Amino acid sequence: MTSSRPHADHSEIKINCVVITVSDTRTPETDSSGQLIQDKLQQAGYQIKEYLILPDEPGEIHTEVRGLCQLRDLDVLILNGGTGIAPRDTTYDAIAGILEKTLPGFGEIFRSLSYAEVGSRAIASRAVAGICQGTLVFSLPGSTNAVKLAMEKLILPELTHLITQLKSS
Repeated sequence: MTSSRPHADHSEIKINCVVITVSDTRTPETDSSGQLIQDKLQQAGYQIKEYLILPDEPGEIHTEVRGLCQLRDLDVLILNGGTGIAPRDTTYDAIAGILEKTLPGFGEIFRSLSYAEVGSRAIASRAVAGICQGTLVFSLPGSTNAVKLAMEKLILPELTHLITQLKSS
């Protein structure tokens, strides 16, 4: 029995998303990971409300994410980039304190799946998911392969179910 399909009675739910790439070097033309997230969401029928590229500045990331999470018509915010351990990788640090609830299983399963693909390098990932002011937030590595893995194996199979649970409370 699989739980990765949305509930049949919730298949028509409208889900609004924002995609943020955190990078000091990417542009809309070179941001393959941000584009992949948008493409996957749109192919699955989800709405992209906004797409941003932010520098690896924790204060700016924190302020932008917190502000976006206050929007009543935003359901999902997906960040990519800045989840490693390099000095400029500050996304996790910028958002961890504003997540009221975390989804530990997301990071655990993501690192497990990553380990199967890249081996022990997976320990450096600080991918995280949680809830910020009623918005579901995912923070992914900037690697296009890591984004593809997270979107296909974890986020897209459960997104409608998670939003349905979140909105029912």
